[in-house]
Amino acid sequence: MILEMFKSKLHQLTVTQADLYYEGSITIDVELMETAGIYTYEKVQVVNINNGTRLETYTIPGKRGSREVCMNGPAARLAQVGDRIIVIAYARMTEEEALRHKPRVVLMDGENNPVKITDESVAGLHYHPE
Repeated sequence: MILEMFKSKLHQLTVTQADLYYEGSITIDVELMETAGIYTYEKVQVVNINNGTRLETYTIPGKRGSREVCMNGPAARLAQVGDRIIVIAYARMTEEEALRHKPRVVLMDGENNPVKITDESVAGLHYHPE
């Protein structure tokens, strides 16, 4: 069996730009992507804390150290500058891999600086079929 599991997230990023006429995606400072283990062009889910919208897109690396988070294309209609968002990446894995997996969570401050990084252990919370 292959499961789709939560791999990592950048929690409470602040949107710094919105470019409606760009071809699509979300641009994120490459340093932040690396911290969370999110790859260039990886599919991600973006959840807007301010308005509750969810969308799927892919990542584009922004300038290292810029703390840039830019909603591109139609996604720019769903998140405005100043909105707080969560960028979530998922991974497909076997049941055995899922039982050992520890998602990476990067909590952000209001200026897109990481303030806490954890590799969440879900030990003891697994589903075990009888």
